[in-house]
Amino acid sequence: MTETDQSELAADPAGAAPAPEASPASAPGGPTPPRRGSVALYALAFALMILAGAILVVGTLGHLSSIRLLWVSVACSSAAVVAAVASVVVRTR
Repeated sequence: MTETDQSELAADPAGAAPAPEASPASAPGGPTPPRRGSVALYALAFALMILAGAILVVGTLGHLSSIRLLWVSVACSSAAVVAAVASVVVRTR
C-alpha cells in the first residue's frame, strides 16, 4: 500500500468507495434518456379488457346460445394483450 492509499483509508475508516459521479444522462441540463411506455395505449388495453369481460358476461347471461359473443370476447382480450405489450415497448417523446 502506498502512503496515498493509507491516508485515504485513514480518512475513511470504513473503506467505502468514493461516491460515483453523476452520469451525463442524469445531470441537469444534460441529454435525457428516451422515455418508454404510453399511458394512452395502456388505457386502451384496460378498456378493451373491461369490454371483453362485459361481452363475456352478456354471453353467459344468454347461456352462450351462440359462441359468437365468446369469440368477440376472445378477440377483445387478444387486442388488449397486444395493446398492453405495445404500451410498454413503444418509446414516447
